[in-house]
Amino acid sequence: MAKLTISETPSANLVQADTYITGNVYSGGNIRIDGVLKGDISCLGKMILGPTGRVEGNIISQNADIEGKVKGNVIVSELLSLQATAEVIGDVVSNKLAIEPGARFSGACNMNGPQNISEIIDLPEDVIQEQQATA
Repeated sequence: MAKLTISETPSANLVQADTYITGNVYSGGNIRIDGVLKGDISCLGKMILGPTGRVEGNIISQNADIEGKVKGNVIVSELLSLQATAEVIGDVVSNKLAIEPGARFSGACNMNGPQNISEIIDLPEDVIQEQQATA
């Protein structure tokens, strides 16, 4: 597995409402999803799923704030926050978990998450080669 680094810029990628993506998404920084993603997301920073957002796939990130719907497993190396409007159907692995009243969660929970998220994100070979070429 290749060594990954978090982007130095504090900006976030944004998938707006009324946007529909099919496929896996890889982010070296933060990302906010207010639309629909059918596929897995791997994020080295913070992943925010807005109240209109929906992910049908697995989420792997350093931190995550979930307000929308997730149908898949969620793996977070630091803090996973399930807001009052969140609905998660799948297993959760995290080191810290905050659940607001009203949030719905159906699945197993493991509070012994990975210490370093970059060690478990498995990037496709072409992404690794591009990162190495620009380093």
